[in-house]
Parts: sequence; structure tokens; C-alpha cells
Amino acid sequence: MTVPDRRDPTANHPLGDGPVAVLANPTAGRGRRGNLTPAVLERLAAAGRPVRLLAAESAGQAQAACHEAVAEGAAALVAVGGDGTVHLALQAVAGTPVGFGPVPVGTGNDFAVETGFPTDPLTAAGTVADALRAGRTRAVDLARLTGPDGVSRWYGAVLGAGFDAIVNERANRMWWPRGPRRYDLAILVELARLRPRSYRMLLDGVEHRFDGVLVAVGNCASYGGGMRICPDADPTDGLLDVVVAGAVGRGTLMRIKPRVYRGSHLDHPMVRGYRARTVELHAAEEIVGYADGERIGPLPVTVTAVPGAVRLLR
Repeated sequence: MTVPDRRDPTANHPLGDGPVAVLANPTAGRGRRGNLTPAVLERLAAAGRPVRLLAAESAGQAQAACHEAVAEGAAALVAVGGDGTVHLALQAVAGTPVGFGPVPVGTGNDFAVETGFPTDPLTAAGTVADALRAGRTRAVDLARLTGPDGVSRWYGAVLGAGFDAIVNERANRMWWPRGPRRYDLAILVELARLRPRSYRMLLDGVEHRFDGVLVAVGNCASYGGGMRICPDADPTDGLLDVVVAGAVGRGTLMRIKPRVYRGSHLDHPMVRGYRARTVELHAAEEIVGYADGERIGPLPVTVTAVPGAVRLLR
């Protein structure tokens, strides 16, 4: 396999003259950090550019507001929240010259962490402000996902299309209990129902057929708040990392899962890793994929690595 040329991640690309648009999710991290938005706005304003807080009361409104801000000439977009907030913002800035800065305040901040931003929100806001002041950006890759309807979306971290996605789908259908216990209960329910699914996967056109319980396609290494499911993924190499867990039972899966946080699960004989520019993934029965923790829709999907698709303010 020929590895694509890397773009220089330290290249200093000039930003436009427009304002800084800020998308803030006040419920990110279940509100445990309090409302940091005023302090973040203050840090960003120190860069000497006008700062505009986008108004939105739903995910749909947030995504529309981001697109509108970019269309109206924003030089940069800053997402204050977790991976879900980042996911919404990426739809507007991907493939554009607009600078992007994630300020991590969510329960899962995998894209921000994996692309080198500080975990402390105000420190991250300061990093973004320094980059704005210097007009500095760093190009990193994104994954472009296209569903069976032909509609494409971008994601920054990982697409899950196996057990973890099935758990997410179960948890989203449950109305009780509230909070993290709902997810814990969904895990127990789906563990009891665990069985391998049949997949057909094309990696740069080469077909692989297998039965498995877990499939992940990563632009970055981690998802779910630090689970290093694709531990060798590099968002500057122009490639996607694919990790597959084969037809294992409940006991084996539960022994593998803790190793994901260390990224040592690839040593297990039932886990395999691959790399490709383009991944086409089919399942013999309906499985709904989740990317950056957000519901994408049912397989099949085609995922393509797009080098340098977003310009990070670092």
C-alpha cells in the first residue's frame, strides 16, 4: 500500500479577517463544569478579534448556525463542548479555510485530546486565542462518511459499527433510567443478547468477509472518553485505522474491553487491525453506526480519509 504524502502539520496558513464564531453547549459534560462560556469568550477576545456567540436551542439549529457563520465570513469557529458539539461544528468548517478550535468540556473529548489540545477548557481556549493572535493553523485529516442515501457527513474521531454502536442505539431508545445508569443498563441488556454479526468490508477495494462483534473505523485513536480503540491511528497520515473483534463470546469481550483503554487489545488473537484510505462496510442485518458518539444511520457506509480537511487553531 502506498501511503499518501503528509501535509505539513506545522504550516502557518493565514486566517481571514472575519470574526470568531463560538458554538457553546451549556449541557456538555452534564453541567459538571458549570457555565464556562463567559470565561472562554473572554479568553478568545484577548486575541483581538470580534467574538460572536451563536444562538441555538437544538442540534439542528446549532449546525445551521455554524454553516451560516461560515457563509457570512467567519475566520474561525470554536466549539465549546464535547465530541457531539465538535461533530456539529465540523460539518461547517470541513474543507474550508476557516480555522477551528475545540474547547473540551464534554464527557467525551476525544477529538480535542487526540489532536493535541489541553484537557483544561480555559487552557485550551488560551491555546486557541494564541493561534488566532498569530494567525496560525495546523491541518489535520477528517473522515468523510457517505450513507446509502448518498448523503455525506464528516467525523473527526471514530465510527463504531458493532457492539458499542448497538449499545448506543439501545440506550437512546430507553427512557429510564436517566443519566449514565441508562447506558450501563443498555450494556447489560446487549451483553445478554451478544452474538456475532456477519460483515462484508472493502479496504481500498479489497474484500474481507467476517463474523464479528465489534468494528471501529478511526481517524483518531479514541472514542467514548478515552477508549483507545484504534491505538495507532494518526490524524495526519491520510489513512483510516480499522479494528475488528471477531466472533467472541461475552466473557472474552469483557476481558478485551478493559484493554482498550491502554490500546493493548490489538495483541489479542481475536482482534485485527487494518489501514486503508477508503473503507466500505456492509452488514447482513441492520446495524446503526455512531460517529463521534452521534447517530449516523444504518450500514452500509463508505468512509474516506480526507487529508488536511480541517485547519486547527493550535
